[in-house]
Amino acid sequence: MGISLMEDIKPISYIKTNAADMLAYINESKSPIVITQNGEARGVMLDIDSYQKMTDALILMRLIERSEADTESGATRGHAQVCAALEEKLAQYER
Repeated sequence: MGISLMEDIKPISYIKTNAADMLAYINESKSPIVITQNGEARGVMLDIDSYQKMTDALILMRLIERSEADTESGATRGHAQVCAALEEKLAQYER
């Protein structure tokens, strides 16, 4: 998913007049398009599958970060404690 400087950087005026073609391109190539305005990068056009994978990866990274913070602060429970708590919850539902 590298960026081709010739194919993947387009001015906004080009995007406006070729939007359908650009959507087809990003969906086929899975390569993002960098959109420029007045010669500066201003946005990125990305296919929906790549976007979903990126947001899923970000969520996972945040969960890992939170887990690491809990571990560092000592906010953890041992295996036996977790099993006992789960068994207690299950017993409540069986009543």
